[in-house]
Amino acid sequence: MNTLSIVIPALNEASNLPAVMGTVPVAELAAAGWDTEVVVVDNASTDDTAAVARSLGARVVSQPARGYGNAYLAGFDEATGDVIATGDADCTYPFDALPDLLHTLVERDVEFMTTDRLRRSNRRAMKPSHFVANHALSALSRTLFRNGLRDSQSGMWIFRRYIWDGLDVRSGGMAFSQEIKNAATSAGYRFMEVPIEYRTRGGEVKLNALPDGMANLRQLFNHRFRRHGGPQPVPVSARKQARIPAQKPRNERIEAV
Repeated sequence: MNTLSIVIPALNEASNLPAVMGTVPVAELAAAGWDTEVVVVDNASTDDTAAVARSLGARVVSQPARGYGNAYLAGFDEATGDVIATGDADCTYPFDALPDLLHTLVERDVEFMTTDRLRRSNRRAMKPSHFVANHALSALSRTLFRNGLRDSQSGMWIFRRYIWDGLDVRSGGMAFSQEIKNAATSAGYRFMEVPIEYRTRGGEVKLNALPDGMANLRQLFNHRFRRHGGPQPVPVSARKQARIPAQKPRNERIEAV
């Protein structure tokens, strides 16, 4: 039986969690050979996010240091699956697509899979300003890292757990999303980008467009010209395993069918 951890960062998402958890196809995944755990990272919520997540069968990890990246750093430390899948707690990402995505991951022998939301069919689910900003940041990311990814900001990734120990990812905020993609592709892991359906957000928007966009812009240049081996700027729990480099660097990019 393969093991899968679905890691979901959550800040005041108690009202969305029942719908989100309802889209996780645990039975279908089990039939396909996946033993699945759902890890919800409570990022210092002031509502009943943690209690609701537990009532729905999720394992809750507490991360008092707010920030999208901080939540993932804590969640990945606690994830037990051989494969990790991610997505937000705001109803936007299609967890019900995981059986097909995992089939592709295994069939194509992919180590890091990311997803592309920036399709014309998804435009109504995203504010026009966010759509334009995502395209602009993605274009700059492609220019700097030359990995061809269409959507550097997507928050749904599926990857083999061991590669996390070979990545140097430092962002505590929203830039974590672009940083993990650029780190994985630069390290030589076999990667793939696939289109997904992107859905209308439920509840309050947490994104601070201008500050987050500027922070992402700075991070792209800092990452591109980074001297490796520096300390992480945000304290997180100690890694359970020592980080290791990619065993065999590869430059292959796998295109979606």
